[in-house]
Parts: sequence; structure tokens; C-alpha cells
Amino acid sequence: MAAMPLLECFVRGDVDPEVSLLAAQGALAPRADEQLAILVYLVTHDETHIATIANQTIASLPVEAVAGLIARKDTSEKVLAFFAARGILPGAVATEDADAPLIDTGGEVEPGPEPDEPAKVVMLQAMTVPQRLKLAMKGSREQRAVLVRDPNRMIAAAVLSSPKLAETEVEAFARMANVSEDVLRTISMNRGWMRKLAVACALVKNPKTPATISLHLLPRMNQRDVKQLSIDRNVPEALRLNARKMMQRQQERQK
Repeated sequence: MAAMPLLECFVRGDVDPEVSLLAAQGALAPRADEQLAILVYLVTHDETHIATIANQTIASLPVEAVAGLIARKDTSEKVLAFFAARGILPGAVATEDADAPLIDTGGEVEPGPEPDEPAKVVMLQAMTVPQRLKLAMKGSREQRAVLVRDPNRMIAAAVLSSPKLAETEVEAFARMANVSEDVLRTISMNRGWMRKLAVACALVKNPKTPATISLHLLPRMNQRDVKQLSIDRNVPEALRLNARKMMQRQQERQK
């Protein structure tokens, strides 16, 4: 299953009831596959009225849309079993584009003036968690670039779950040394993003990336990048040493 950073926040118990309610109502609108997984999680794990609301939201979804979505290869067994018990089986044709949410009752974000960077950070930090979540999902590229660094890990996760997020933004996040390790780890777990060499390269060169991730990606780097990494004192020592060994092996083969 593809990485679902916002769902992981629910599983870890990092989500306040107010946010769970928004998700149950369909007002928290990540990409369709993750939104469906969150709704199923709330129905099966929440012991309050929120589970009832989430169940009502699921019942309102078009059956054909759900069937096409759960026909995707990365659908979890739990989600498949949940809908099988309700008589909904995977469709004959899987939904290819799951970027748009299945349901969005939260309304649009009203565009406002774009202040300079320091003022923007202060303005966003002054917002409530639900307000920042809404911006993380539906705001501008500039707002996402600030919110991905939010100390609240759920806000950063919402940025990575945003249907509006572009691959160029992901590459920029992978280069940031001031994002959390959770952000970098989530990026590395997304197969679609990791197919892009530029994203993989940005992660490897980022001093904040855990060594277990950068070491795994090192063989994908070209000779010039490996050479730079072999002398870069900012990256983890294990990565630098392995890059140096790769350089030595390449030099031996060339003799």
C-alpha cells in the first residue's frame, strides 16, 4: 500500500476529536484512496458518534466510485474486507487517478494576500489546527511550503496528503533540511515520488535524511553525485564512507 501520512496520524492516535469529526464528515479531503481508508478506520476503530457519522458518509458515496477505487492494486486487505461485508466488490476497471477526494464538504479556501515569509509564518502559526489542516489540503503552494515545516506532525502529514501537491513541491521538500524526519521518511515511502530520480537525489543529499534511507538510495546516484557525497561532511558518516567505497570500486573497474 502506498504511504498514507494522514492515515498514520489517526492510527498513532495523534488526531483530536474535532479533526476526526471533520474527516468523518468528508470535510478533511485528502486524495481519494487515503480518504476512503481514513473513513474505514474511523468506522472500525472510533468508539464515539464519530464512527456513526463516518459510516453515514461512506453510505453516501457512489458505489461505482468506491468499487473502482478499491480495485486498485494497493488497496489494503482491511479496506477490501470492510466493503466486501457490505456487498461492494472491486470493480472490473480500477480507478487510475485517485488524486481528487471522493467527497469534499469543507468548502474552498478563500485566497488572501500573500505576505512576506516571516509574516506568513506568524499568520499560519496563529491559526487553529483545523484551519491549518484546511490550508494544508487546499491552500497555495507557498502556504504548503510553510506548513510542511509545522511542528505539528499532522499538519505536515496533511501537506503530503494534499490532492493539490505537485511533484516539484515534493522534490523541494526532499531538499529541505528544516523539515522533520517524518516528512522525509514519508516521501521515501511513496513509490510514485521515488520513481523520480530528482526526488531520490534530493533525499540522499539532504543531511536530515535518515542514513537507512539514503544508503538504500545511494546505488541510484550518478558518478558525479557519488563523488560529491564521498567528501560531503554534512551527510551521515555511513553514507559518506559508502560513497567513497563506490568511488573506489568504480575507479578499479576503469583500470
